[in-house]
Amino acid sequence: MKICCVGYRPWAIQIYNFLKTQGYEILLFDSKKSYNEKAIREYDPEFILFYGWSWIISPKLIEDFNCIMLHPSPLPKYRGGSPIQNQIIRGEIDSAVTLFFMDSGIDTGDIVAQKYLSLEGNLSEIFTRMVNIGKELTIEVLEGRYERTKQDDSQSSYYGRRKPHESEITIDEILTKGGEYLQNKIRMLQPPYPSSFIRTADGRKLKIILSELE
Repeated sequence: MKICCVGYRPWAIQIYNFLKTQGYEILLFDSKKSYNEKAIREYDPEFILFYGWSWIISPKLIEDFNCIMLHPSPLPKYRGGSPIQNQIIRGEIDSAVTLFFMDSGIDTGDIVAQKYLSLEGNLSEIFTRMVNIGKELTIEVLEGRYERTKQDDSQSSYYGRRKPHESEITIDEILTKGGEYLQNKIRMLQPPYPSSFIRTADGRKLKIILSELE
């Protein structure tokens, strides 16, 4: 089976490398510069996986091929960008890894696989769980062990991609927010994301990588 894998984020590459070990024939595009729709069409894959991809995809490509996206949220909840961060900052612990067929909307396509994901612990632990679940669900879909389920739009929620300036822990937050909120803000921005920070009196940014809540 020929698979086209598109994505640049390290967790996506881990899943794609796993698929290679399972005997799948892979055509990989791991950067915006290397992405080539003509090459994809010539390759004529059975599935195109867009895991960890941030750029616009041709609607015609989505129409012509089985395009699958991985989204780390219990869709239809938390559609949109920065799903892990938008869940953690709102105190969510119970999430999911969702695979869905792409359509013209933002994270609105038919769900083909979904499995529980815990958002407890450091970000590296969350990503490890996400990758392992992603491997499992991807194999199920590639082997045809899935059913398409339409999303219930009445249960949906959407959040936009978070901006760099939102990583600052402000004096107002320190004075008005509880310890759990601040702890969540710190851990949701651990590497590979830009760390949370506070501004010092001399105008510098003091990054906070780890914290402990007592």
